[in-house]
Amino acid sequence: MDTITSDPLVEMTTGSTTVPTITDFYAGKDILITGATGFVGKVLVEKLLRSCGDVGNLYCLIRPKSGKDHNQRLLAILSEKLFDRVRKERPACIGKVKAVNGDIIEGNLGLSAEDEAMLISNVSVLFHCAATVKFNEPLRLAIRMNVAGVQRVVKLTEKLTKLESFVHVSTAYANCDKNRISECVYPPPMCPEKLIKAVGWMDDSMCDAVCPFVLGNWPNTYTYTKAMAEYIIVQGKRDIPTSIIRPSIIGAAWREPFPGWIDNFNGPTGLLIGVSKGLLRLMKGERKAIADIIPVDIFVNMLITVGWYTGTCRPEKVNVFHCTSGSVNKVSWGEIGNLFSVFYLFSTLRVGQCACISHLSCTM
Repeated sequence: MDTITSDPLVEMTTGSTTVPTITDFYAGKDILITGATGFVGKVLVEKLLRSCGDVGNLYCLIRPKSGKDHNQRLLAILSEKLFDRVRKERPACIGKVKAVNGDIIEGNLGLSAEDEAMLISNVSVLFHCAATVKFNEPLRLAIRMNVAGVQRVVKLTEKLTKLESFVHVSTAYANCDKNRISECVYPPPMCPEKLIKAVGWMDDSMCDAVCPFVLGNWPNTYTYTKAMAEYIIVQGKRDIPTSIIRPSIIGAAWREPFPGWIDNFNGPTGLLIGVSKGLLRLMKGERKAIADIIPVDIFVNMLITVGWYTGTCRPEKVNVFHCTSGSVNKVSWGEIGNLFSVFYLFSTLRVGQCACISHLSCTM
């Protein structure tokens, strides 16, 4: 049975008070998770159930989609192969996962009065993972989800009477307009409130027209809105122990719950699929640029640890944690291209399907 513990964490003390282990901290605590139907959210739910078996209920904010209500979507997720180990090792824990009907783009998160009262009375830890991660998302929707949505979550934290730890998932690229990024929150590119109000009265064509001017030095709406969301977290903190975690590119699982698990074609996975199908034979880029990829299980382990740290040490200010590999375990995109080539040349794929991208070139 995998557990999230290590000697420094188990033995760490603050003054004369012994800090609980990670598993002890989560024991009996009810947790609210937004974005539980997403890539990271699924792995977070699975890891909490499997490694923190004494955890309380896991409330997952889920919106109806594709003709399925929140409960049906949760049942579909829990039946995935991802949860095979939980069903085998801790079958009773599956019943701890509860679907809560809601949507981060709706007022009050779309919560019913009954569900809101239930969350207010029970939730001790909140992981906010929900966001749109599309780089080319229209400005209006990106702001509704990644900025206004965060604002609504912050307002909910103010009502949660038992809340001990609030963790917001950001991105290491939120401040990509800077050459060096420290573990701190930077001033926003503009006042979030003004931008939210502006897109409220502009139509889609106006939003699209002003988008390049709004983004400025940011390359896309994703990184821009994530930068603004961090500022909203800081502004709304008050006395709630709060942390922000910034992962780089999140890739397939390294080890847990089993090697290679992934459920999407985003990022490097889409690149790999394009190569394997022979659709991608040449790519514009910098061979020496660092491919800062973090396996999803490594990130989720850190996410859970940050939740523990935030709740036990109760920092006065918003702490920021980077979860990246580029500075300690450098792998370039050129090296990844070479690895792809070797893998496909010696895999069971037919030679005609192989596509070598070792000649990844730079014209930038």
